[in-house]
Amino acid sequence: MTSYAQDPGAPDPSFLSFWRERHLCTLTTPRPDGSPHVVPVGVTYDPEARLARVITSRTSAKARHVLAAGENGAAVAVCQVDGRRWATLEGRAHVRTEPERVAEAVRRYAERYERTPAPNPLRVVIEISLTGAMGHF
Repeated sequence: MTSYAQDPGAPDPSFLSFWRERHLCTLTTPRPDGSPHVVPVGVTYDPEARLARVITSRTSAKARHVLAAGENGAAVAVCQVDGRRWATLEGRAHVRTEPERVAEAVRRYAERYERTPAPNPLRVVIEISLTGAMGHF
């Protein structure tokens, strides 16, 4: 196994391959008091756009935490683990409500997780502009 930092916009093939496998992930967002809020999520990784995406309801705590961070976004991390293998993506998160952004996030989720999520009129996408990546795989 190798452990090292990655360029989130140009990852090596093994890092990208691990992110294309179907894994449950975690998203860590800051609460208003600064403490971490960690929840299980599905994540999609788009290195060409330097984005990770998480679909959720606009009423979820994770969406509220990102919104509370203001226009500069929230510093967040997503991580996935499979035994001794793990990978983390870090960046600034913003909640997006534009229908085309939400649809793209749903499409990517359905592709990675091999299921289309049920319709949700409150659905938004948390887009994470990636600034760092690392892993052990």
